[in-house]
Amino acid sequence: MRINCPVCGERDRREFYYVGDAVALDRPDRDAGLDAWDSYVHLRDNPAGLTRDLWHHEAGCGAWLVVTRNTGTHAVSDVVLAREVVR
Repeated sequence: MRINCPVCGERDRREFYYVGDAVALDRPDRDAGLDAWDSYVHLRDNPAGLTRDLWHHEAGCGAWLVVTRNTGTHAVSDVVLAREVVR
């Protein structure tokens, strides 16, 4: 898989570190209980198709990127700097 870093250009995915979904998670209250915290820490959707993921260009410029890709084919359709993403 190749990722087109907006700063460095196209690079192999091994230069990047996958962080997870590029979505805000609703953090439970401190006293929410073990089930709520277990779900928050361990349970994530694993969709087939397009996803928006957060990646760090660890072995390059250090940029944080939001990568839109197809989880079935790993085809990357969009890459933007995370600071430019509007919630």
